Amino acid sequence: MSEQSGSSRIRATGKRRKQPSRRRRATRTAAWGLAGVVVVGGAGLGYAYVHLNGNLQAVDINTALGKDRPSNVDNGSEDILVLGSDSRSGANGEYGTDEGAARSDTAMVVHVNKGHKSASVVSIPRDTLVTRPDCTGDESGEPVAGQRRAMFNTAYEVGGPACAVKTVESMSGIRMDHYIEVDFTGFKKLVDKLGGVEITTKQAINDPASHLDLEPGTHTLDGEQSLGLVRTRKSVGDGSDLGRIQLQQAFIKALMQQAKSVGLLNGTKLYGIADTATKAITTDSDLGSVTELARFATGLKGLGSDDVHMVTLPVEYDPADPNRVVPLEKAGEQVWDALRRDRPIPASATEQSAGDKGDAGQIVQ
Repeated sequence: MSEQSGSSRIRATGKRRKQPSRRRRATRTAAWGLAGVVVVGGAGLGYAYVHLNGNLQAVDINTALGKDRPSNVDNGSEDILVLGSDSRSGANGEYGTDEGAARSDTAMVVHVNKGHKSASVVSIPRDTLVTRPDCTGDESGEPVAGQRRAMFNTAYEVGGPACAVKTVESMSGIRMDHYIEVDFTGFKKLVDKLGGVEITTKQAINDPASHLDLEPGTHTLDGEQSLGLVRTRKSVGDGSDLGRIQLQQAFIKALMQQAKSVGLLNGTKLYGIADTATKAITTDSDLGSVTELARFATGLKGLGSDDVHMVTLPVEYDPADPNRVVPLEKAGEQVWDALRRDRPIPASATEQSAGDKGDAGQIVQ
């Protein structure tokens, strides 16, 4: 999200903007994949709560990271690290060989402003070379040595969510309030439960690696096709991870729009979404209950796709290895400073970046 769009605010029509209807508010919550948790307040409270709570997996990141972290800024804003895991274990094995470890295939820092009326999202390319700090693995509890010029996604591989969070905090100087992880299988099941996502492609996408074959035009993608879209890179843009990031950002916008158009869902449908969502995600321990997820989702219900500004961390191709990228330090600091100050990301921050360029972001709308 760059400069937050004002398209959802009052226009000069001479009329007062109507307050969002209950229907619209409910579907905006669904846009974040967590709307269904509201069923815990209705009939069948006991069963629903216990069942959905049992679905959740949580990681105690605060204990693993200790006190050596950026200051906790308590101004009403929230910063969340969202990761898409590329584990090939279990049901994810169809997407590649299980090599015994997972990496963060997708990484986004989501900053929700203090009024929860707008948000900025910074995508971190998985191939970014960073200085990975020393950390403690959240599962093993064992120390993990830092490394210079390490690929960003190795932080998750060697130390799990805690090391991924510490790496992001080291890069940005921003404390992450929460952590949310979604894996391949959970992602596609959630899209199917939401009824698919409508996108329009301006040109054909045919990517054998992601098994996606789409003609130009409007399509309602099911979960498998949606997963293919967000994994596509060879056939768009320059074939790098930067082009794939643009597709991912476009898809998220479409997902939010689709969720708003679903209408007021019945209790059974909401419960189905909640059941799928709580099975699909891993969170930090502060979000590791249905009650806290419901509170968190309610705080985001006012956000529409026009209120979300997405950028890619400013990077350039590594002179020593064109298959890797390195952060543009001054431009990156502009991005992180804007988030720390709870301000829109200036357009100047991404002007010289290799990300947010090319035609990949224009293929899907």
